[in-house]
Amino acid sequence: MKYHVSAGGRTHEVVLAPEGVTVDGRPVEADLQAVPGTPVRSFLLDGVSHRVVARPTAKGVWELHLRGRRVVLEVVDERTRAIREMTGAGAAPAGPRPLRAPMPGLVVRVEVEEGDRVEAGRGLVIVEAMKMENELRAEAPARVGRVLARAGDTVEKDQVLIELEAPDGEPDG
Repeated sequence: MKYHVSAGGRTHEVVLAPEGVTVDGRPVEADLQAVPGTPVRSFLLDGVSHRVVARPTAKGVWELHLRGRRVVLEVVDERTRAIREMTGAGAAPAGPRPLRAPMPGLVVRVEVEEGDRVEAGRGLVIVEAMKMENELRAEAPARVGRVLARAGDTVEKDQVLIELEAPDGEPDG
């Protein structure tokens, strides 16, 4: 089965077949096993083991927690991708999505201010959850619209922390 996996503005073609797994046409060694009694999965990729927590957030969208980082993946199978292309449903939404809390927690630090321009991967907010600090990062280039969270705030899962806007090319001020 062929999938298109997008993260951080890049899309990769992943093929899962009886003879093995390929990513962008390159064979890779991959294995995924559940850690019993936990949401953690052990993911072996080309001989390197990773501990991952993955949860679906919407149809075809997965949130991964890997080495203290949050990564959002969109996974689309070949049939769905073809239908989207034919109907125009694959068009990206206008502007970046707001930054939401991935789980309940405590805001430790807000690393940006309204009006700041940010690049994909830049840390925006540090949230403490389950005794771990999680740096929430920008998924794409954007301009910070409104900052709705402050250090010391208790936040709920899916609460909007920062509203992001399309970057407009103006320098930071």
